[in-house]
Amino acid sequence: MPALASKPPKWRQIADEIAAKIASGEYRPGDRLPSVQALVSEGKGATATVHRAYQALEAEGLVRTTQGVGTMVLGPNDTPPSVLTGAARLERLRRTGRPLAPHEQYVHSRSVLRSCADPEIATLLGIDLYDEVVFRSRTFVQDDKPTILALNVIHMRALVILPELLDEGPMSKFRHDLYTERTGKTITAGPELSRARLATPGELEEFGIDVPPDMAVPLLVLRTLYSDEDGPLEVWEDILRPGVWHGGHS
Repeated sequence: MPALASKPPKWRQIADEIAAKIASGEYRPGDRLPSVQALVSEGKGATATVHRAYQALEAEGLVRTTQGVGTMVLGPNDTPPSVLTGAARLERLRRTGRPLAPHEQYVHSRSVLRSCADPEIATLLGIDLYDEVVFRSRTFVQDDKPTILALNVIHMRALVILPELLDEGPMSKFRHDLYTERTGKTITAGPELSRARLATPGELEEFGIDVPPDMAVPLLVLRTLYSDEDGPLEVWEDILRPGVWHGGHS
């Protein structure tokens, strides 16, 4: 007898149920969803479970939660920039199978071997400066405007397990899940760290921003370190378009 498929976790069931109601029009753009405590009172789940479901919906770009206002359903043109980051993409991919936000695509995908010339990245990965790494990059575009430059610097030991890392096309599954399937080792994310810095000329060109060469243009970089039980495996950076700040609009 074939094994029965395991049920998704409770928070995901709640999120899928609400997402289906949004898709059917039962909840329309601008509608306020029931509060977390209201769903808890209905027996949907514990407070942490319902809160987790709402976080997943927000990561997908379906809703926005504002303190003092509640959780509102977003329209197709209301996607906040915070749903475009790497952490949100992973959340959306695992919940829905969709790696892209509404109206989003990616271009200029690259995957190459390169020496790591960034001392901070080398330290995070536990390698020597100028050691070889897998460097993957792509530019995410929403409504024809580049919004995120996504960079992944990956330890060479991952390439032994995932030789397809050097293929520029999409993999059969998300690479972290493939890695876990092949090794039995789970990849976990460290905290998402943010820092502001000035955009480089190459980044401004990629974003299609034309400014005088002596003009300083600030932008925000979000960085997450992924590791397995053997140590650091990947540094993921999302470089946000100048003027776009985490959780807000330009």
